[in-house]
Amino acid sequence: MSNLLEGLAPWPQVDFAEFGEVEVRKLSRIQKLVGAFLGRNWVAVPHVTHHDDADITEMEASRAEFNRSSAIKITPVALLVRALARALAEYPAFNASLDPASGTLVMKKYVHIGVAVDTPNGLLVPVIRDCDTKTLTKIAEEIAAVSEKARTKGLSMPEMSGGCITLSSLGHIGGTGFTPIVNAPEVAILGVTRARPVPMPDANGQIAWRQMLPLSLSYDHRVINGADAARFVRFIATSLGDASIFN
Repeated sequence: MSNLLEGLAPWPQVDFAEFGEVEVRKLSRIQKLVGAFLGRNWVAVPHVTHHDDADITEMEASRAEFNRSSAIKITPVALLVRALARALAEYPAFNASLDPASGTLVMKKYVHIGVAVDTPNGLLVPVIRDCDTKTLTKIAEEIAAVSEKARTKGLSMPEMSGGCITLSSLGHIGGTGFTPIVNAPEVAILGVTRARPVPMPDANGQIAWRQMLPLSLSYDHRVINGADAARFVRFIATSLGDASIFN
């Protein structure tokens, strides 16, 4: 890492009190840890971000119908986790980790997906395991349980280890797209922002309003090329529009 930073100017040292009143606050332990990891990943991983939209009009109608008769409520995050699991099976290069020192890829045969959770003390990423073999309701139940634990009690390192890819959703807040930082040693991370109504022409040439969900995939360009990233995101978008996503 020191070689990557060699030659850069030193960090500016400023006495901000010269310009007005200030208050100094210490970073929390989680903020320090997460900041160190994010700084390393941003510098060490050559990032590219691919943006696309998924038409979730039918998905949202089906989700509302499903939730009316289910004790376990399905969120868009649960459906995204299932779509990611299917995408990893279709595109195994995304379910890999690079060892730069040996120049080898570790191809994983399991499907564990990290779900970023915003907590009062900072960002935590619990990992939902074996997402390719679990029912949709089981995935939704585990996401709800581990998210609540992350916000209230915190998580152990084993609960945040072993992920194959990470999902970071800001849809409950807003946004139209962003550039998430790859969670090394994973090779990709999917960012999601708020769905929005978009006018689209229907089969008769008339205007129909569709719910479009922005998807932002950041990936390690040493492992993933742009064409495969585009196909990967298109596969996710298509999966979200397929009724079988609920089965």
